[in-house]
Amino acid sequence: MNEELILIGEIVNTQGHRGAVRVLPLTDFPDRFRRLKAVYLEQGPVRRLVHIGRVSYHKRFVILEFREIPDMNAAEKLKGAQLKIPRSELVPLPDGHHYIFEIVGASVFSAEGDYLGVVADVLRTGANDVYVVKGGDGDDLLLPALKTVVREIDLVRRRITVVLPGGLRE
Repeated sequence: MNEELILIGEIVNTQGHRGAVRVLPLTDFPDRFRRLKAVYLEQGPVRRLVHIGRVSYHKRFVILEFREIPDMNAAEKLKGAQLKIPRSELVPLPDGHHYIFEIVGASVFSAEGDYLGVVADVLRTGANDVYVVKGGDGDDLLLPALKTVVREIDLVRRRITVVLPGGLRE
């Protein structure tokens, strides 16, 4: 498989005695699991395609049964495994919205062309996301992901252009 795989969940435990697993969803769209037919299961260097049998939800977890996992003993070995899907299966986002994995690693420049650093993380605050930019000087710059600050996101060039709010940097 040459297509990039995107992380959507992690197996944190078994569920029951029939081989179901408890998955912590790492997606804004946990309902996507109902529509999936299969996912890639990744444990270290080992990757395999598994087919989804049943899907249910319990509190903040997704409960999955895979056709290839017959019982709890087999499910036990899957703890810590990551669930991934091909990029082509991502839920389309509205114009002007981006997935976090697309933002992290992008270079950040001021509107004047000054290099500010690389996005190391995106903090989800509720009101708006905040980009954590690691600068060359070792300091973190926290940029609110607002249209007044983030002027352009070029995913092809992995470049973000920003206008710094007063007080952030001279």
